[in-house]
Amino acid sequence: MKTQPLPESREELVRATPEQYYSVTLFLIEEAELLDAGRYRDWLDFLAEDISYRMPVRVTAAHTLADSFLDMDHFLEDRYSLEKRVQRFETDHAWTEDPPSRTRRFVTNIRVWNGADGRLLAKSYLLLFRSRGDVRQPDLVSVERTDVLRLTDGRLQIAERLIVVDESVLRTQNLAVFL
Repeated sequence: MKTQPLPESREELVRATPEQYYSVTLFLIEEAELLDAGRYRDWLDFLAEDISYRMPVRVTAAHTLADSFLDMDHFLEDRYSLEKRVQRFETDHAWTEDPPSRTRRFVTNIRVWNGADGRLLAKSYLLLFRSRGDVRQPDLVSVERTDVLRLTDGRLQIAERLIVVDESVLRTQNLAVFL
């Protein structure tokens, strides 16, 4: 599955209602809070069964940002692989998160549109602060996320997430956290 980009023209987009905007904003803030608290099992409830969770590799291209992606991903995951990552965090074999990272996710610049089939399209910026609690400098990871959200059983769920990192070279020790 591949997330569809936003239409080129803003005229093709239909802004969400204030109520929809509020619901999506609250949803994204609650998601960040769950992840920062290490409540990964609860976070899985925010994901649709058929989720596509993708972060393409970015490169520095001369004179343009449009073609700054390789045809490969840091990760391209589905519900099964995300559940397996959460299960691994619950074992003694999650060395990349031992000790657990201290994280703070700052979700900003949220924009919401009505998409096809009653889905909502949300774009947001995320700044992740991550400390290992040791002598290493903390990590800062800045990304833009494009989410396709779907109402399932009366609650929003992420059907697709495209994560576009702002840097070509990630300066983090590992990428074991969820964005």
